[in-house]
Amino acid sequence: MIQGLRTCIYKVADLPTAIEWYTKAFQTEPYFNEPFYVGFNIAGYELGLQTAQEETINPKNIFTYWGVDDIRAEFNRLVELGATVDEHPNNVGDKIEVCSVIDPWNNIIGLIYNPHFKLI
Repeated sequence: MIQGLRTCIYKVADLPTAIEWYTKAFQTEPYFNEPFYVGFNIAGYELGLQTAQEETINPKNIFTYWGVDDIRAEFNRLVELGATVDEHPNNVGDKIEVCSVIDPWNNIIGLIYNPHFKLI
């Protein structure tokens, strides 16, 4: 039985700069910090950073949404930190809103406001 999301890993070309950026973006310090992997605990879910071994093509077929209470405020805050707009906040039905930004390493960060989602 699949138990739910555990880890989302982003590949980055400059790990020290990425640690600084993600610490600001997710407003938390990493709990695990080694040269091969950096882990952040984001409300019980793992955000991992790994050094990209080579230039990779970043297709949009892998997508992770991080839950937020105020999607516009978080979207704007990430853009102010240097992320670029991928998709502006929009309502996808039933009061659910999504958007996405691209971090400085070309990874997509999805945000979602879903008033119906409850952790089990």
